[in-house]
Amino acid sequence: FKDMALQMLPYLLTASLAKTGEKKTVCILVATSGDTGKAALEGFRDVPQSEILVFYPEDGVSPMQKRQMITQEGENVAVCAVRGNFDDAQTGVKRIFGDSALAARAESEGFFFSSANSINWGRLAPQIVYYISAYCDLLKENEIFPGDVVNVCVPTGNFGNILAAWYAKQMGAPIERLICASNENRVLTDFINTGTYDISERTFVKTPSPSMDILVSSNLERQLFELTGRDARAIAGWMADLKESRRFKVDRDTFGKMRELYAADSVNNAECLATIREVFEQCGCLMDPHTAVAHRVAQNLREDGVPVVVASTAHWAKFGNNVYRALHGIALDEALPADVAALTGCELNRLIAEETGASHIPAGLAELDDLPILFTEVIDGTADAIRDAVCAFLGARK
Repeated sequence: FKDMALQMLPYLLTASLAKTGEKKTVCILVATSGDTGKAALEGFRDVPQSEILVFYPEDGVSPMQKRQMITQEGENVAVCAVRGNFDDAQTGVKRIFGDSALAARAESEGFFFSSANSINWGRLAPQIVYYISAYCDLLKENEIFPGDVVNVCVPTGNFGNILAAWYAKQMGAPIERLICASNENRVLTDFINTGTYDISERTFVKTPSPSMDILVSSNLERQLFELTGRDARAIAGWMADLKESRRFKVDRDTFGKMRELYAADSVNNAECLATIREVFEQCGCLMDPHTAVAHRVAQNLREDGVPVVVASTAHWAKFGNNVYRALHGIALDEALPADVAALTGCELNRLIAEETGASHIPAGLAELDDLPILFTEVIDGTADAIRDAVCAFLGARK
């Protein structure tokens, strides 16, 4: 779902540069939990007046997601692994955007910073279309009549995709409830159900759905800003509480508005894998772990008579290891058979396709074994290390 939005963003940005007469080069900084990285790299590849640097958690993306990034071609791209999790990478990148000294240095060298993460409105806006399109698809298939309401269930980590569905609702799409589907990192589910966002004693969990392995959800701030009538002071206070005490609690009115709009539930790792297998056995549809999380939550919270649109956010072949585990009933803490473990990601995907008769594997995934590895740098997950990497990147691009 990020690929389409990130094919549009570079050209929206370059059109804006031309319209405003901006001569400096935009330096795109990205923190990724898996999907945004490749989508942004491909979108900005060789786009004039742009450079892009992507940070990803060294052990926090799938092998195929990592391979997609470290083999990325392009004259204006770079990729760097971070020792830590996505929140470490995201925090470090966010601090860059608030670093006035570094911004001044970049400007003196002919650059300015921007983001391809969903904190950038230009990345988020194209995603609104998905939910209008899905509603139109239901109309064309005679599943609903004009004006009938639907619920939308979205696998959610950074809150951007489900927020796009909220904007679609604000624009008139007949969406009744927005269903937030969490994995074992269920901070958003707990927040929607209690009004308290608390990561003070929460342990980060690695799951089969790594793009949702997030504890600090950036776009929730944007949603709360809208629900409070754009009360910047209240939002700033809550964000300060989150930074200082790693928790905040919204007022009763805001909580009531969240509960009116959103429902939420979470899925554990075993349930995620079981859902992949169950859905395949029932209808022959092979889904990735993120979609499986949303499918299970949609079933858990289904309301009689209200159709549910489940956002399928990635191709299963990005997560072959866990899809194979799911289909063969192999738990996450169990070893894969030696002959399977020895396969490359592309080889494993071909095996899964042969076993299941699954639809074709996109060329961008099927051909990864043939591409050379171009990026191997690994840095500490501290804000200082990420800042140093950005400085080195700028220095090399002058």
